[in-house]
Amino acid sequence: MAKRLKGLFITFEGSEGCGKSTQVKLLCDFLKREKRDVLHIREPGGIKISEKIRTILLDDKNKEMARPCEVLLYMAARAQLVHEKILPALRKGSIVVCDRFLDSTIAYQGYGCGEDIRFIRSIGSYVTQDILPDITFLLDLPTHKGLSRIQKPRDRIEQRSLQYHNRVRQGYLKIARQEPKRIKVIAGHQSREAIRRIIENDIRKLLP
Repeated sequence: MAKRLKGLFITFEGSEGCGKSTQVKLLCDFLKREKRDVLHIREPGGIKISEKIRTILLDDKNKEMARPCEVLLYMAARAQLVHEKILPALRKGSIVVCDRFLDSTIAYQGYGCGEDIRFIRSIGSYVTQDILPDITFLLDLPTHKGLSRIQKPRDRIEQRSLQYHNRVRQGYLKIARQEPKRIKVIAGHQSREAIRRIIENDIRKLLP
């Protein structure tokens, strides 16, 4: 069962080049203008230990990395981030805005790589200490359009095939269909300002 905490937990998801990180920054700027206490973090990363794991995961020299190793490294980075940053912030009533969370592992390593989704969800529950986002924004964009936006050099995940990234996108959409109350799908082909307005309107409804 998801934990009830004082703060507000907002996550952003989407496949490569969807514009997610831009919208994360715009939302954090909006919340700061509203005088809210905001923690802006990214996954994998956000803290010293997790950033080191991120470097290993994204290094294109690590092509020999086994899929189970990949899953567990993402989970390890997440476990430390939840323990060190996310839970303390939510307990004190802050708004946490996270660029990717557990949905990313389900989409990329589960649907994308074919790893056991039930296992990912099970270990995910353990490493997140059962916290769930209050709302997740999924920016959806045709795969080839998103990949065309990525600057070179591409990291280890970005270098994977178009077929792989198509599976990731379809995985995200399946997750969204399974959890329509939490996940809001936004068409990523819209202008940056149009997407920003949609997100801000939804967040205003959640702010105390």
